Amino acid sequence: MSSGTVEPKHDATEVVDTEVLKEKNIHQSEILVNQDLMINAFDGENREHETGTWQAVKENPMACLWAFIFCFTIVMESFDMFLNGNFVALTAFKQKYGVNVEGSGYTIPTKWQSALFQSGQCGAFIGVFLAGPVTNRLGYRWTTILALIFMNATIFISFFADSLAALVIGQAFEGVPWGFFIANSPAYASEIVPLSLRSTVTATLQMSWSIGNIIVAAATYGYQNRNDQWSWRVPLALQWIFPTPLLILVFLAPESPWWLVRRGRKEQALRSIRRLSRKSTTNAEETLAVIERTVEIEAQMGGAPSLLDLLKGTDLRRTLITCLMYASQNFAGNLIANQATFFFEQAGMSTNFSFQLNLINSCLQFVANAGSWFLGAWFGRRTIYLWGTATNMTLLVILGICASVTQSTSTNYAQACLGVIISFVYAGTLGPITYTVIAETSSVRLRALSTGVGRAAYYVAEIPMIYLASQMLNPTGWNLAGKCGYIWGGTALVCWVGAYFFLPELKHRSYREADILFNRRISARKFKSTVIDVKDNE
Repeated sequence: MSSGTVEPKHDATEVVDTEVLKEKNIHQSEILVNQDLMINAFDGENREHETGTWQAVKENPMACLWAFIFCFTIVMESFDMFLNGNFVALTAFKQKYGVNVEGSGYTIPTKWQSALFQSGQCGAFIGVFLAGPVTNRLGYRWTTILALIFMNATIFISFFADSLAALVIGQAFEGVPWGFFIANSPAYASEIVPLSLRSTVTATLQMSWSIGNIIVAAATYGYQNRNDQWSWRVPLALQWIFPTPLLILVFLAPESPWWLVRRGRKEQALRSIRRLSRKSTTNAEETLAVIERTVEIEAQMGGAPSLLDLLKGTDLRRTLITCLMYASQNFAGNLIANQATFFFEQAGMSTNFSFQLNLINSCLQFVANAGSWFLGAWFGRRTIYLWGTATNMTLLVILGICASVTQSTSTNYAQACLGVIISFVYAGTLGPITYTVIAETSSVRLRALSTGVGRAAYYVAEIPMIYLASQMLNPTGWNLAGKCGYIWGGTALVCWVGAYFFLPELKHRSYREADILFNRRISARKFKSTVIDVKDNE
């Protein structure tokens, strides 16, 4: 250079990227009238429809990795939820905090048993309502990072608790970050992967539940023969193995390009898209155009998102579907899975064998979760949910019948086996597919709020159901054992009927197509057959 200054060196790709970013960093409203950008959006959406599952995995390996990491935060809620279920079956824990019931030995009173389960859910109920507004402001990454820091701190309360009351308080505080994790994970995962992978990555949420259950089952089985406080304090301490490594990984993760575009940060959104895939610059531009188009169409329907928007117009229908799907997880055998060890004991199994059976049950659930990846790729969401619920409904009634006849060793084993099968069916069908439906049903603009409110509906249903489940199984309560299958079979029937009339099929539908189907008020049973043109901007 004549001036004698040295120009900084730039990679050729960076120069091209910068020019492209400047060219595309326009106001979003222009995309609907800019012919070149609309062609990009058309091509991008058509490409997503044409991309198969395995091809999408090969093209987007990092998107799959980051989606799994965010979904793995759910392992902490799962760990603690199942840990409480195992505490009430631990001999040392029952002798320390329980009461002696004639004919049943020491047992945790029903009120404290249900309180241990309910306190964390009450905290999570608060967390899910905080998650939406905080995420809209800070993004998925920083919201999750703050929740992980808080999780690390609250574990101290539970670990050092020296009474049931203190343990209940500790669980309540731990529940708050759970709410952030469960609200953000399905939303983030569904936004960063291609259309054909949405079912697979959101199904890993259920797998995280199984992983947490396996760790708890192994830990409590290993320590259940101890007669001191470490039989439950060591499993509590194991909670610390999760937050810090996850915090580091989440810090390194890219932010959702959908959230970035909604905040007007399209340059960062394009960089995020490139970090998530192996696509060329042209394909990244097409993906950005698809996002901008959908965000702009939704923006024209309303301004800044608020909780009240969830109750307006067609968003009310979407909110109700999300809430009902989440709540239904409590009514088709899930609560038996959550208290599996205690259920096996009440079914007549010895304490040692109950813990062994719970570990087997947890591993089988993990296998079922892996199987759900293939089911989600082959069958529709609606089909999987209806058949899974119908199967569990039938098994629950059979469970009730086994518990009603004259009891023997054979009927006890039959009840225990049915409990395992019911948990397996739940973990392979309606459990994971529910997370997929929730992630797909809400509009992009309201997703962070919708997933939070939907999970709140889950807790509203779960908190009284936990008390009911404890009351049904506990010797100090109704002592129904397997007869509870009649009650859960009846609630599963209600879920099946509701899903048949109100659950739409959103497999192979882009977020733009889902918006149009809801705006046209298409019947749930006609979602699959309705044709949407790629040029429609409703």
